[in-house]
Amino acid sequence: MRGFESTPPEVREILGRRIDQLGLKLEGSPVEHFVLQLQDELRRKGLFKFQAVCYLTDEWGCPDQEPIIGIPFYLADPKLAILEKEMNDLEDAREIMMYLRHEAGHAFNYAYRLYATLEWRKLFGPFNRRYREHYRPVPFSRRYVRHIEGWYAQKHPDEDFAETFAVWLTPGSSWRKRYRGWPALEKLKYVHRTTREVADRDPAVGHGKTDLTVAEMKLTVEQFYRRVARQNRAAVDLAMEGDLADIFGKPRRRKDGLRPAAEIVQAHREDLTDKIAYWTGVRRPIVRALVEAIIGHCGEQKLYGEPAKETAYLVELTAYGTTLAMNYLTRGRFVLK
Repeated sequence: MRGFESTPPEVREILGRRIDQLGLKLEGSPVEHFVLQLQDELRRKGLFKFQAVCYLTDEWGCPDQEPIIGIPFYLADPKLAILEKEMNDLEDAREIMMYLRHEAGHAFNYAYRLYATLEWRKLFGPFNRRYREHYRPVPFSRRYVRHIEGWYAQKHPDEDFAETFAVWLTPGSSWRKRYRGWPALEKLKYVHRTTREVADRDPAVGHGKTDLTVAEMKLTVEQFYRRVARQNRAAVDLAMEGDLADIFGKPRRRKDGLRPAAEIVQAHREDLTDKIAYWTGVRRPIVRALVEAIIGHCGEQKLYGEPAKETAYLVELTAYGTTLAMNYLTRGRFVLK
């Protein structure tokens, strides 16, 4: 996570303001047209009774068993979006729609209480299964669809349904062809059939209760992001000295033709973050913090690399980062103590 000093002056002006006093609202905001697109996609699928109601909060999500979608507050204001991009990573248009479709799956499930039916439980598993933040996926399992980065459908039956719904809802997904021969296809067929069956019915739960709203967020913008920074730094509190020296060679003085290892990693920071997050499913801010920690350790150790070996370094760094990320995904720590 970078410092506030790298943000534009007009963005730094809002750091001291409380989030609940920024006047944020969904209507008329930059993210509103994505919500309208989601609603249009639902109507095109014949879901006129189900309303994908959204509100602004601190992160993506639906409150437990409440058919209402929470959207991160920073997407509602251009200055906050710039700050989020600088401090963490800002979702692009494709990612915003992916998250909206996923959360719409949760909301649809809760609105019609599908999770309480026998057929749902047989296909997806018990809804009351303990929800674990860290889980052990089976990569490339054909029992689950892939929508959000990583293997998110394997996290919990509720996530499995939400991911399946999102794939079904995505325009042009060609889900019948894409998942032909996969056990996951039966789940997609269930979503397709069930949405048709309830299309003309009013939801069993009509109005969802919000969790934390922007009107209840009393922290200043700076306090909010400093808290996020502490959480991310705590997640990557690990020693890398020996590992990075193995990759780049022992610490040494700079010689002609050598390039600081920190510069090599920095030049490919975005690609490393993207690929490790995509193939592991660990949240991008955590992966970004990991990559930035690698950059920091390379600088502290005064490691250098040979330009001719840059591709080899990147291959090894990707494998190294992926291994650490999978530890975090399954155990909650990058390195087990």
